[in-house]
Amino acid sequence: MVTDGTEQTEAAVDRLVDEYRSRCLWFLRPDYYPVDTAERVRVLGLIQKYGDRTAFLKASELTRCLSPASSAGSVSS
Repeated sequence: MVTDGTEQTEAAVDRLVDEYRSRCLWFLRPDYYPVDTAERVRVLGLIQKYGDRTAFLKASELTRCLSPASSAGSVSS
């Protein structure tokens, strides 16, 4: 499920929300979709917490896609 580009990642998150809405996100509004990166990371965390192993792995991969490379801006010579 590796995605490239923000729009593809956002669409993949929305599909995962739809897939796990009834099992992991039942307490959210039925029409809820995250609208920014912070909300996407939060909802992926909920899927990781309340989902099965497959949900955890899918959400983890998408979280990595949303997170900038942690060392890219911090390395200086």
